[in-house]
Amino acid sequence: MGIVNVELVHIGFGNILVMNRVIAMASPSSAPTKRAIQEGKNKSLLIDMTNGRRTKVVIFTDSGHIILAALAPETIAGRLQTSRTSSGLELEPGSEKDEP
Repeated sequence: MGIVNVELVHIGFGNILVMNRVIAMASPSSAPTKRAIQEGKNKSLLIDMTNGRRTKVVIFTDSGHIILAALAPETIAGRLQTSRTSSGLELEPGSEKDEP
């Protein structure tokens, strides 16, 4: 059994996101995304991390949860990139890291 590195990214207002569980980040303005948000709300799978601000990204997780965040997806991706670079987890595209 290998060691799993949990990647945490601050997404504003004291909220932290586990990036290992993220499947996709989408714009909140498209009709399919709006339907997914409503469906998540109906199934109690919606997590609002905007603190009352305008939603800039909708995050879909592998558990079926839908997270609303007030940061732009580029900002979240940049923070993840910075986190990976500072912790030595940076990988070349298409390469795989060897586990000890």
